[in-house]
Formats: sequence, C-alpha cells, structure tokens
Amino acid sequence: MTLISSQHFRFVIMVEEEQVKKEDSTKELSDSELDKLKAERKNRRKKRLMKEAAKADKRGVCYLSRVPPRMDPLKLRHILSQYGDIERIWLTPEDPAAPVHRKKAGGFRGQGFTEGWVEFTNKNVAKRVASTLNGEQIGGKKKSSFYYDLWNIKYLSKFKWDHLTEEIAYKNATREQKLALELSAAKKERDFYLAKVDQSRALSSIDERLKKKRKIQQANGTSEVQGDHQQAAKVIRQFPQTKSVRDGGEKQKPGLSKDLLAGVFGGSS
Repeated sequence: MTLISSQHFRFVIMVEEEQVKKEDSTKELSDSELDKLKAERKNRRKKRLMKEAAKADKRGVCYLSRVPPRMDPLKLRHILSQYGDIERIWLTPEDPAAPVHRKKAGGFRGQGFTEGWVEFTNKNVAKRVASTLNGEQIGGKKKSSFYYDLWNIKYLSKFKWDHLTEEIAYKNATREQKLALELSAAKKERDFYLAKVDQSRALSSIDERLKKKRKIQQANGTSEVQGDHQQAAKVIRQFPQTKSVRDGGEKQKPGLSKDLLAGVFGGSS
C-alpha cells in the first residue's frame, strides 16, 4: 500500500509540473504568436461557418398548410422520415381558446396545430415528397385518427430555415409590443380612475365638514347667511354661442337700378 501511494504521489507531482511548464510557455509567448493563434481560431470558425452554409444551401423546406388533428411533431417526423432525412420540424400551436371550446363540445382535449414547416437535408427529396404526397391520403394504420386525412404540402423554393426563425422572432416582438401598449393603456386608465376616486372622496369629506359646521352654527344661534358664505363657490361655465339668423335677414345681392336699365333700353320711367 505504501508503494502504490508513493507512486501515485509522484505521478501527481509530475502532472502538476507539466501543467506549470505549459502555463509558463503560454506566458512566454510573444504578441505576434498570440495574434497568430487568434487568426488561426478565426479561420477555423470561418471554415465551420462556410461548411454549415453550404449544408444549409442543400436543404429544402416544405410547408404544411393544414395539420390534421391529433398530429404532433413526433408523429409527423415518423411518417415523413420514410421518404428522406429530416433536419427540423416546426408546428405552430393553435389559439389557446380553441382547445377550451373543443373540450366543452366533447372533442379532442390535446394540443392542436394549424400549420407547419419541415426541413429536409436534400432539396430534391423535399421537392419529390411535396409533389408525390400533396393531395394524397395520409394512410398508415386504420386505427389512427388521421388515416383518411389528406396531405396539404408544398415545396418552398428559395426558402431557408433562417427566414422562418426571423418571421417567428418578428411576430413574437410585435406581440410583446402590443401587450406592452395594452398594459400601459390599462395602467393609465387605472391611475385615472383612482385619481378620480380620491378626488371624489376629498370632495365628499369637504361637504361633510361644511355640513357639520352649519349644524354647529345653527345650534349656537348664528345666522345661516354666514354659513352660505363659507360654502365653496360653484363654478358656472359660460360658452360663447353663435347668434341665430332671422327669417329674411340675409343680405340681398347687389343689382342694377331701374333708372339705369330704362336709360339703356330706352324705356319710360
């Protein structure tokens, strides 16, 4: 046991010494060598990105305008993977209010989807799948709920998965902006309502105080006139109004006199 422990201890010391040497060597590197290492890392990243871009160019995306009920991404992948390799699948969930109404009617209680996108590793495979399956029966096992449903699939030329992610991000951003605007409007209405409530409470408390003062003055035998002067003066607003036009009060249009017309046409006055 002592021999094993001593050998293990020596091995650990050797490993630590090697690590220290590596750290010292990295510290001793000059600025030019560090720049070279950074450049090599950048080139490797660029190469990886170029490879991924080339793979993305070879991929093709198909669009599903309708997703059958009880269909989920796993089942869709299982069915379409028979025709070719699939990279990604995205199905848009339905409105949250739809399953609630469906449950009340006694229908399907699970999550439903309205539309979807399927990305194949090869464009040609995606085109062939869209052309052969569009309008055809889904089939499969007769016990499945979507056995008699039809495929509504279309190949999207010059469409990449990045376009879909950008569209989804844009929709999410617009939805968040709308929610923020609605929340701000609701807060403004709430604050306005609360301010009016506080104002009405203050006015009612003032009225109660004035009534108490009047009762005290009446009990002490003071005149009611003084109490009326203490009451807050009511504001009467006056708005300017247009004057009404009388019947026949319109201005007459200027015309030629009868004497002038008689002189021109030689008529007797």
